Amino acid sequence: MRRAIFAVLVLLTTYPVAAVDRQPAEHYRARREKLAAKLGQNFLVLFANTEEEGQNSSGRFRQDNNFYYLTGWNEPGAGLLIGPKSETRPYTEVLFLPARNVSQERWTGPKLTAANPDAARVTGFDSVQSLDRMREELVRILPTPRVMIYTDLSDRGSTPSTVPINWLRRANAFPNYVTFNASDPMIAELRLTKDAGEIVLLRKAADATVAAHRTALTSMRPGLNENEMAGIIEFEYRRRGCEGAGFPSIVGSGINSTVLHYGDNNSIIADGDLVVIDIGAGCSLYVSDVTRTLPANGRFTPRQREIYNIVLGAQEAAVKAFRSGKSVLRLTDDSLHKVAMDYINSHGKDLKGQTLGQYFIHGTSHYVGLEVHDAGSTTTPLLPGAVFTIEPGIYIPEEKIGVRIEDTYLVRENGTLECLSCGAPKDPAQIEEAMRAAKR
Repeated sequence: MRRAIFAVLVLLTTYPVAAVDRQPAEHYRARREKLAAKLGQNFLVLFANTEEEGQNSSGRFRQDNNFYYLTGWNEPGAGLLIGPKSETRPYTEVLFLPARNVSQERWTGPKLTAANPDAARVTGFDSVQSLDRMREELVRILPTPRVMIYTDLSDRGSTPSTVPINWLRRANAFPNYVTFNASDPMIAELRLTKDAGEIVLLRKAADATVAAHRTALTSMRPGLNENEMAGIIEFEYRRRGCEGAGFPSIVGSGINSTVLHYGDNNSIIADGDLVVIDIGAGCSLYVSDVTRTLPANGRFTPRQREIYNIVLGAQEAAVKAFRSGKSVLRLTDDSLHKVAMDYINSHGKDLKGQTLGQYFIHGTSHYVGLEVHDAGSTTTPLLPGAVFTIEPGIYIPEEKIGVRIEDTYLVRENGTLECLSCGAPKDPAQIEEAMRAAKR
């Protein structure tokens, strides 16, 4: 018995239990190979989040999205080098892992190092080296005198790569005439098309979010605090094997339903309120995004139902108008937003007799993936593998009516749309019946 317990302890200290479902190593390798083809004779140098940079709202470490997309590695402090052809492959790849920090591991758990003989097998990389050797390896491998380095540049402040790149520059790791370019656009282009493994995880996130919406539907009643409802929702994610919320849950009732990114969740839900519930599970770092609008007491008023049906009709019009290879997310004549806006403007009026388009204050769609607003060009036509939302809304503060209906869609291989989240009821009659049944 002691021997068995000792074996388990050795295993845990050697290979920490994964916090997320990692895709097969060949999926990440295929992405690195595609990126290397885009790089040509240039190089990519990228860094993972540190322990401090990766702390999310729950205190769990969260890897930098681009780094995770290329590596599948969810531990802090690593470095990545991708370059032109090697002796054995059409490209060069090296994963650099930090050395052991025994003191830190007592707080955050054991980490894999390059010294482990199984490091290459566990990570799926041809070469795994100690981060301490990164400067030496760069000096050895980078051509002189000129080279272009793609890395994580940002005009919004520092990134996980800012400090280490600056240190490497001071340590003369790069040739004299090095040029640095932003890696984000190149990686975003790859992230636009989800592979089979990503779609599996996005389905899992959507299914958990649908389950949470169904729980919200049957739990809703006047007198609940918005935050209590958020707690009920987020518990459902964890029951289904997800890390938690992929973004802060929005539960906005009454006047709060008209605030697009309402986040306080601190009001009491009143009889007669509409409640906008904009939520998404985070499962293995992939996120869903689904919104439903519910009547707090289980019955839409005639005016609430009128506005609700207009929003639902706008979503249905956008879905019907979708054309693979033509529809785009940008606000142009080929966009789904124009279809939704035209529908809203041609149906219904406000209390002053004006069209309702003025109350549709946001875009209709955004990409979904490792981020709730995922990377990708809004001018690129939507092609198979794209995952995005369709989410029209009308927000009328003077009537305390806010309605948003949002679903996550996948463009199938044949160019048609598949709704990943339509298991959450959105027909108003179905919503009322489900809420009545819950009360019985």
